Amino acid sequence: MRPLKSQFPAHAMTTLETVLKQTQEARVFRRAQAVREVAAGHHVNAVSATFHFTNSALRKWVQRFVNEGPQGLRDRPRPGRPRKVTCELETYLNRLVDQDPLKHGCVHSQWSCRDLVTVLAQQTGLQIGRESVRLTLKKTR
Repeated sequence: MRPLKSQFPAHAMTTLETVLKQTQEARVFRRAQAVREVAAGHHVNAVSATFHFTNSALRKWVQRFVNEGPQGLRDRPRPGRPRKVTCELETYLNRLVDQDPLKHGCVHSQWSCRDLVTVLAQQTGLQIGRESVRLTLKKTR
């Protein structure tokens, strides 16, 4: 195995110390700790065993840190289905909840998730589920 220490820039240790002091994400913190140990000259096998990373994963984080700096330690966006509830729809939903449901043709004087789904579909044309509405309201209220 080739040594990784020669790849690090001169300011790597101070940058890693700053990341360790400022980050609030546990995954980034662990990655920064492991990369700091490799930058300090410890062998990749020992560091990966200590932090329970595979050797290839640790090498990946080291390479990302060398190439991208502290941003390289963060998770990359993962592929997947885009969210149906956008920020605009979330704002619209919060404004709708503050209004009287009777003015929107509902039978009851308090909103239910089912009523919100129906009114949203009528006013915006978007079909979202009751659970999506419930989770959005739970998150924002």
